[in-house]
Amino acid sequence: MALPLAVAAQPVVPGVPERTQAEIDHLFDYIGKSSCKFNRNGSWHDMVMARSHVNTKFEWLKERGKIDSAESFIDNAATKSSMSGDAYLVQCPGSDAVPSATWLKAELARFRQKS
Repeated sequence: MALPLAVAAQPVVPGVPERTQAEIDHLFDYIGKSSCKFNRNGSWHDMVMARSHVNTKFEWLKERGKIDSAESFIDNAATKSSMSGDAYLVQCPGSDAVPSATWLKAELARFRQKS
């Protein structure tokens, strides 16, 4: 039996590889459990809000097949505002603010070294 044309013509979006998803899940946990602050477009937020915001962007990108590595997750969902282009910043207690990409890539390297 043939599928209706509308169903057959829908593109198949590849899933995120299992290892990549595990790394991204770790980064989400790292963000959500952090005692740092997150700056987006000039406003500071807690890390629960940061996690939620980055997750929304991640889900949008994942549905379109745009996430194929933890690095593409960081670069496309967790580095800068899609609206303004301004870099996201993370400021941990007792430290200066750093770009979120720097903060997340350092944690990714630590996670990979332990794995």
